[in-house]
Amino acid sequence: MPDPLAAPVAVAFSAGADSTALLLAAHTLWPGQVLALHVHHGLQAAADDFEAMALLTGRALGIPVHVCRLDARAQPGQSPEDAARQYRYRALADMARQRGAGCVLLGQHADDQAETLMLALARGAGLPGLAGMPERFERHGVVFGRPWLGVSSASLRAWLVARRQAFADDPSNADPRFTRNRIRAHLLPAWAQDFPAWRETLARSMRHIAQAQGLLDELAAEDLQGTGVPPAIGALQALSRPRQANLLRHWLRRHEAVAPSEVQLDALLLQIDACRTRGHRIHLKVADGQVQRDGDRLRFDRSV
Repeated sequence: MPDPLAAPVAVAFSAGADSTALLLAAHTLWPGQVLALHVHHGLQAAADDFEAMALLTGRALGIPVHVCRLDARAQPGQSPEDAARQYRYRALADMARQRGAGCVLLGQHADDQAETLMLALARGAGLPGLAGMPERFERHGVVFGRPWLGVSSASLRAWLVARRQAFADDPSNADPRFTRNRIRAHLLPAWAQDFPAWRETLARSMRHIAQAQGLLDELAAEDLQGTGVPPAIGALQALSRPRQANLLRHWLRRHEAVAPSEVQLDALLLQIDACRTRGHRIHLKVADGQVQRDGDRLRFDRSV
């Protein structure tokens, strides 16, 4: 995390309980240096109320609130949640850069982290998904941090209530159509009944998983040095199938910002294995583009 004293500190501020607590804490630590970034997604009828609450809270605390209004509707075939998240990070990064912020702080907490693990398990995710949300990451050229990952939602709300600080409640958080909400309402209470220390134990498991994924990333980076970027097909074929899969996931995730499904990756591995002649074609759709053969190398192309 950059030194917060060297630049303004931005807080992603939805006006909900978690981000309100984060804004207050940051304002206490760095008075006069904090600014709030509010993203109006345009996806809910209550979005205008969230913006109004954000502006009201900012005025009461003497903290500037910057608002970005955008159309975060998903494209055909895109998950609405993923689309909103991508638009949000882009908007937050753009606003932070424009105002010279050294970092953007996010309000996700320990309960969010546990829900993320449960959701990843339900979807059959690999190690990157099971590792949960990192405390620090970079996206669109901006550093983001999550200081609340070791803090429960209940403690944040209790702190706000003790301070008589108002915040907005998002009605979509109770909508059972969303898997995350069903996990929050049903699975985690049942887990907590038998395992009181569930937040700590799940967090420990996620740290172990993140460490294992880090080792796989190191191996993939070493293998990429041998295959080049984008990878040479012949050099790929010299690796074992698990190392090929690990390298391809790493290349697509780190260099192209896409994640192939298990089915897509298996199909790509079969095409690579069969590519033994000069005229053999490799062509596979992944996310918003295609993995193709380009001479003796692979190429990810979004223009098709």
